[in-house]
Amino acid sequence: MLRNKVAVVGAGIGGIACAIRLASNYEVTVYEASHAPGGKLAEIKNGDYRFDAGPSLFTMPELVEELFLLHSKKASDYFKYERLETLCKYFYEDGTVLNAYADPAAFAKEVNALFNENAESIIKYLKSCHEKYRLTADLFLFNSLSLKSFATSKAFEGLKSIHKLDIFSTLHQLNQARFNDPRLVQLFDRYATYNGSNPYATPGIMSIIPHLEYNMGAYIPDGGMYAIVKSLVKLAEELGVRFEYGRPVQKIVVHNKVATGLQVGGKVYLYDKVISNADIHHTYQVLLKGQKWPHRILKQPKSSSAMVFYWNMKGCFPELKLHNIFFSKDYKAEFEEIFSNNTISSDPTIYVNISSKHCAEDAPENCENWFVMINVPYNQGQDWAKLRKQARANIIQKLNRLLENNIEDYIDGEAYLDPVLIEERTASYGGALYGNSSNNKFAAFLRHANYSSDIKNLYFCGGSVHPGGGIPLCLLSAKIVSELITYD
Repeated sequence: MLRNKVAVVGAGIGGIACAIRLASNYEVTVYEASHAPGGKLAEIKNGDYRFDAGPSLFTMPELVEELFLLHSKKASDYFKYERLETLCKYFYEDGTVLNAYADPAAFAKEVNALFNENAESIIKYLKSCHEKYRLTADLFLFNSLSLKSFATSKAFEGLKSIHKLDIFSTLHQLNQARFNDPRLVQLFDRYATYNGSNPYATPGIMSIIPHLEYNMGAYIPDGGMYAIVKSLVKLAEELGVRFEYGRPVQKIVVHNKVATGLQVGGKVYLYDKVISNADIHHTYQVLLKGQKWPHRILKQPKSSSAMVFYWNMKGCFPELKLHNIFFSKDYKAEFEEIFSNNTISSDPTIYVNISSKHCAEDAPENCENWFVMINVPYNQGQDWAKLRKQARANIIQKLNRLLENNIEDYIDGEAYLDPVLIEERTASYGGALYGNSSNNKFAAFLRHANYSSDIKNLYFCGGSVHPGGGIPLCLLSAKIVSELITYD
């Protein structure tokens, strides 16, 4: 019996997950412009050093495991990971160093000792984060935004409890009202950056993000983050999914408002269903040229981007953990530079990820692989060569001061990533990491749906559409799309 054929545009984590979910009932082909899968979840090798190029935090591993369970596979045969005891180590300009322990009680005790903040207030805050998640996850994360989604008892409960969701205050206002010490406010404000937003503008409902780490846990895969991609591609191939690498899609073919296939290499291939895992701007501007555009959605303000330096470090730093944050002195000024002035602060908050702390094979013996990232605006024609040179100097100066060392003496090799390269490699509009920002209270409703309301048999997944960016949300977008296709 012939099976219906599905085409997936893009082998990002969402596209791979879609293929896996549909593989039992459909003949699935994934077209990827680059020569390797993963999209933003890629890897870089520089000599004897390996780096995860993009996402470095792993939460909600059950969403990955579910893809194996769907096909009666044992996830641990493909993929292993461990839970972190310390989520992040924070360094402040006043010399304060805080270990954010994964256990809420231990974290609250640490905060109490360093900031004299009541430990119970921390536990209460994290419980409120959990409550927001409970009230909204089913509506905003696990289902497509549609009238049908709102006509459920869970949706009604969430809407009835809207006063608990803090959508009418900013994340910063919420945190400032909850905590006395500005250093703790800054720590919880930081979670706005998890979807490329501004804590002084994004609504307080974004406080659900700490719940994913403190209440649900953060993890590190054996072999680094790219191991997620490799394990899922292996599963997909075993299920019969075909990957076409180095085959950029030129056009989604539409006849009489029905998606009928793809144009690749000048040739048209027919499919019964088409899923775009590409950035939503690229999908409309390039792949659906001539079709009706959702202008209101595409014109929404964009999320921040990133500038990353990948450093081969000849030496080890025992005072650092897997995840490390070096905070700016003036957080508000930093975000004003990014979102209002479209440039980089001279005192940026620095994130240093060192996967070799847990994956020894990622760096030679007695060496470390440093992924050094700062938040920057998306590309709007800035002089990135100049900005990159300035940022590198400011980063090294700050790290030297806070670590009381000369960091540059240890750098034995370097690669970098900036918004221009992110856009070139992933077709993300302006290199924005998460598509639209969440800098207003209606942001959740202003992401593109997972299906086309104008073109039949056309669906969308990935970080630029509902429910948003980041590995868990991309996996959830794949789940939503597969359910929509099955329902249709």
